Amino acid sequence: MKEEKTPLVIAVGDGASIPDPSDTRLVTAWSISVTGALVALFCLCAFSPDPYWTILKFLPDGIIVTFKITILGILCAIPIGFVTGVGRLSRNRVFNLIASTYVEIIRGVPLLVQLCFIYYGLGRFVRMPDLMAAVVAMAICYGAYMGEVFRAGIRSIDHGQTEAARSLGFNRAQTMMLVVLPQAWRTILPPVGNEFIALLKDTSLVSIMAMTNILQRGREYATRTFQVFETYMMVALVYLVITLLLSKGVSLMEARLNYYDRK
Repeated sequence: MKEEKTPLVIAVGDGASIPDPSDTRLVTAWSISVTGALVALFCLCAFSPDPYWTILKFLPDGIIVTFKITILGILCAIPIGFVTGVGRLSRNRVFNLIASTYVEIIRGVPLLVQLCFIYYGLGRFVRMPDLMAAVVAMAICYGAYMGEVFRAGIRSIDHGQTEAARSLGFNRAQTMMLVVLPQAWRTILPPVGNEFIALLKDTSLVSIMAMTNILQRGREYATRTFQVFETYMMVALVYLVITLLLSKGVSLMEARLNYYDRK
């Protein structure tokens, strides 16, 4: 009797820890963390509205900008990552070399340096709007990380699946899109969600471009009032709540995929 193959688990990066979708306990690390963060926010704003409630009211437009950069960045990074992952697996030596070189270079340069290069360096020749420069930098950086995620996810699928599809007359593109990717998505989803959350946290770096994100708004308030500790306490709690809620959303999506796979 053939032993059932255990799905490959891809190691996560520097994003939030994704809650285990099979963990149905009421008290978990995630529930303790999100409850603690929300209670801290409520208590600070309720018992000391000046400055904490004032600071919180100062941040919403920064939250909107942060989500704009994150969503646009991840929407651009996913197709870049897919092409890069396929390129890393390609038998075409030129395609493989280009994809591998892109990954090595981008992953070897800090995101902050890439942001400075695109916004200030390339800005001497091609002036891009702040939002576009931030999205381009995020997409290029995270496209390289997504490439490794897609490569590992595709390789986790048994080669017999590919051989079976080719024997049925599918070409390489049809095999990839109709057979391999639908099966690989369950493996790919958690690290993709993790990179999404990591990207959201890394949007704090665009404050060097004076963009009105969460960190920049906090910095403006701290500079104006000199309440540095209070300001960055609220900024940290807002980031924590957002990342914890997003990590739970990724966990629920993973649980839904597992449910449909069992059916």
